[in-house]
Amino acid sequence: MIKRTAMGIIFSNMHDNHLGSLTRERTTGSVPFGGRYRLVDFVLSSMVNSGVSEVGVIAKSNYQTLMDHLGSGREWDLARKLGGLTVLPPYSSGDNQGIYAGRLDALAGVSGYIRNGRAEYVILADCDLIANLDFQKMIAFHEKRGAEITLAYRREKIRRKGNENIAVFDVGDDGRVGRVWLSPQLEGEQNAYLNVAVMKRELLEKIVEEARSRNKRSFTKDILIEQSDTMRIYAYEIENYVMRINSLQDYFDASMALLKPQVRQELFPAERPVLTRVRDQVPAKYGLGAAVNHSLVADGCIIEGTVENSVIFRGAKIGRGAVIRDSIIMAGAVIGDGARLEYVVADRDATIRDTRTLVGYKTYPLFIEKKSVI
Repeated sequence: MIKRTAMGIIFSNMHDNHLGSLTRERTTGSVPFGGRYRLVDFVLSSMVNSGVSEVGVIAKSNYQTLMDHLGSGREWDLARKLGGLTVLPPYSSGDNQGIYAGRLDALAGVSGYIRNGRAEYVILADCDLIANLDFQKMIAFHEKRGAEITLAYRREKIRRKGNENIAVFDVGDDGRVGRVWLSPQLEGEQNAYLNVAVMKRELLEKIVEEARSRNKRSFTKDILIEQSDTMRIYAYEIENYVMRINSLQDYFDASMALLKPQVRQELFPAERPVLTRVRDQVPAKYGLGAAVNHSLVADGCIIEGTVENSVIFRGAKIGRGAVIRDSIIMAGAVIGDGARLEYVVADRDATIRDTRTLVGYKTYPLFIEKKSVI
């Protein structure tokens, strides 16, 4: 397979309003996941593993933690004089009068970055996917079909509630996209767009310039829905593991899915590693009374209680006699002696004092905000 040059554009904030307390002080891209990662790591690593060496991350608000995490891009081999990693400003195209409103508006605001790119193709992607994607295969599919735009999708069960901003579409026998619906009032399995698209850089420039002149802002509404019958838009099915983080429940379910060995094998193959910022910490420390079963425990943790079916992030502390079941404890959180947590997500630096009992439910986990004290 011939590798084609591509640049990546990552939208870091498109789903902040779906994740409640998790994005109150951070952007979607910097939401912690899996003990040591951030959500942006998955799509960014997929791009790097696919030979992409020029990536722009479009910010919007609350992006200080995202910038701290990405740094110069060294961990992804993107600290380069030419290309590399660039955090792009959150201004709209209207003479920088405010924050952008929609993907086309955001792209118009960074049109100079796109125009100065050296790659033949552009990959557009959001930060809400837990997946390990091979974009070279998607580009090869795009070329074989002679497509103008190729959209990544998967077969997904759609609910009437909680499907805001999810697009679904018909797919013909030849793979061409037919009718497109946004926030559909449909139920059952549908072809759900994953907000990942591939096209020629020159075509994207043309689309953005035309959208700017016509005051169009939404890529889904103004391009995919309006022009699906006039443009050659094709659908590329993602068949390996992928989880969309579109709600707090999705975040909890995706985190718990990591406890399954087959999911970890698909997400973290040795030949396509998920890269993240390196933090040098000591290994996890287990006390004499510690008992850990079927859990992921990151480095720097101190475990002196019982942990079952849970994900424990870097530097978390579990006190003596504490019992943690089916929960997510983020970096720096402190769980006091004798505390009991079930179906709880404790955000970064949260403190649960001694003997406290917090119980959620599998379909309604309890979220504790960052730096809260209970």
